[in-house]
Amino acid sequence: MVGIKDVARRAGVSIGTVSNVVNRPQVVSASTRARVLSAIEELGYVRDESARQLRAGRSRIMALLVLDLGNPFFVDIARGAEETAQDEGLHVITCDSGHQAEREVSYLSMLAEQRVRGVLLSPVDTSGAALETFRRSEIPYVFVDRRVPADEASSVSVDDVTGGALAARHLVETGHTEIAFVNGPAILAQCRDREAGVRSVLDASAARLSVLETSELDVASGRDAAARLLGMSPRPTAVFCANDLLALGVLQGMVAAGVRVPDELAIVGYDDIEFAGAAAVPLTSVRQPARRLGKAAAELLIAETGESERVPERQTVVFEPELVVRASTRLTR
Repeated sequence: MVGIKDVARRAGVSIGTVSNVVNRPQVVSASTRARVLSAIEELGYVRDESARQLRAGRSRIMALLVLDLGNPFFVDIARGAEETAQDEGLHVITCDSGHQAEREVSYLSMLAEQRVRGVLLSPVDTSGAALETFRRSEIPYVFVDRRVPADEASSVSVDDVTGGALAARHLVETGHTEIAFVNGPAILAQCRDREAGVRSVLDASAARLSVLETSELDVASGRDAAARLLGMSPRPTAVFCANDLLALGVLQGMVAAGVRVPDELAIVGYDDIEFAGAAAVPLTSVRQPARRLGKAAAELLIAETGESERVPERQTVVFEPELVVRASTRLTR
């Protein structure tokens, strides 16, 4: 590998001058700077960023560890985090646990070894066991899409109980009395909270609730849920899904079976990803401000890892969800 000494030798300057050109070009004369940059280009020199960060004692890399990068919701979170990081001259590497606790532990171990600046974490393991070893690294972390007590860590989330209630109330108000909730894995707090919101509304109504749990929060699991719904008697007239990917799968399954949406089955999703509004039958969905989640979480982490000697107070930021009504639901009265 070409090193800084090679560049200095080719340009006929000191190592310190090369370092200044790379890190503080404004302190080097134009002619010397041009000579050094020419040598860098000729030799193909690339700065050893890891060594520089080791000397500085602070990484410029943050990590984002999410549940599923196949879900556009988490992609939007990543975009929000990257926008904020770039404004501060930082970078974000994104890791996908795939809803697997073992992969989450492996990634956290790797991130601790790499001494990243901090971690934005959407955890699989709600017990916190995966974080036990990571905490000893003393690397700051902020929870994303997960609410935790402020004495544990800062967190940014959406009120999923309210979100579930919004969906259920909409279906009740549009005249449905046989309602199904297609939920994801019970290990995920988001899924439990959305179901709690649904029950809070339906328990106070005349509507009957059926709950179908899936092992994944993806389109394929939604299609499987559609097959189970088709076999139910009486068959629900409305279904609320724990996320939009499940809802899109249910929609696909119903269209393939000749069930008219929303005439025979109303469908509500959750997240309001871009594909929800672009579906064959545009989906009613509970909107989460994903990009704002990512930006807010990154801002909290940057504040915790800044140069100030005063440690900022941990914060719990909770956004409110919003129901976006489209063609997949309609008044039945």
